[in-house]
Amino acid sequence: MSTDLPERQHTASDPARRPEAVATPPIAFLGTGRMGGPMAANLVRAGFDVRVWNRTADRAAPLAAAGAAVAPSPADAVRGAGILITMLADGPATEQAATGPDGFLAAAPGMVWVQMGTIGADWTARLARTAARHGVTFVDAPVSGSEGPARAGQLVVLASGPDRRRTQLAPVFGALGRATVWLGPAGNGTSAKLVLNNWLVDLAETTAETLSFARRLGLDPGAIVDLLQSTPLGSPYAMQKAATMLTGDFTPAFALRHALKDAELAVQAAQASGTELALTQALLPRWRHAAERHADDDLAAVYTTA
Repeated sequence: MSTDLPERQHTASDPARRPEAVATPPIAFLGTGRMGGPMAANLVRAGFDVRVWNRTADRAAPLAAAGAAVAPSPADAVRGAGILITMLADGPATEQAATGPDGFLAAAPGMVWVQMGTIGADWTARLARTAARHGVTFVDAPVSGSEGPARAGQLVVLASGPDRRRTQLAPVFGALGRATVWLGPAGNGTSAKLVLNNWLVDLAETTAETLSFARRLGLDPGAIVDLLQSTPLGSPYAMQKAATMLTGDFTPAFALRHALKDAELAVQAAQASGTELALTQALLPRWRHAAERHADDDLAAVYTTA
């Protein structure tokens, strides 16, 4: 990765620099769950011609009312589209949509495939090779942010891929996020996402342990949170999660099962690079235990087993 500062593109959150959607070809969007649904809706609101598909059709139906066309298969979604976005659960689900029955790759020669799900380094490399064999340009562009920023169009896009596609994709990314950071060749976006999410899960674990430690010493965990907030030690994200842990309201902003998946992907990527994420490896057994009851709750639910 270059040591130069990455290029940043201002997006839809900056009205004075908002890109126009007029010249952008139709967009196929596959995966309309908690993150993908709001993202596709933002593209529709920005004026794009959007065709959506989801394995569970009911999850895509609300987008029809917003103005998207709902396709019965991935292949149907990409016909006539110039840009494809995948925001599916994991690598196997993405590959199935690409190469399985009614997969999109056979119907998508010459298209730009923007892979935005968090699927890990190995799957990103594998799908990039598959795209190349089918004459499809592959752009690796996972996002930083959870469901709230996705709805508000305030994600950060961690883009990587051919430089020549930056201008074409600028209005698309502009409708999805507050900033786009270009990080070099395809694969670097996923690497950056794994680094960021490894930091996130370690912060969440440290927060849960700190509150539990305080409680077991007979201290008021809330008072410890107040103390942390009064010092540079209290990062905004950790303090937000601390408040969630103490209220016990685990309405998901970032589901534990997804955070656990990302932690496991980070550990795998570290091992493949010849290093070790000792902190993350240590939290995995307890997070898996917490996920047995709280998989679809917010990752703050790890506090229940701390």
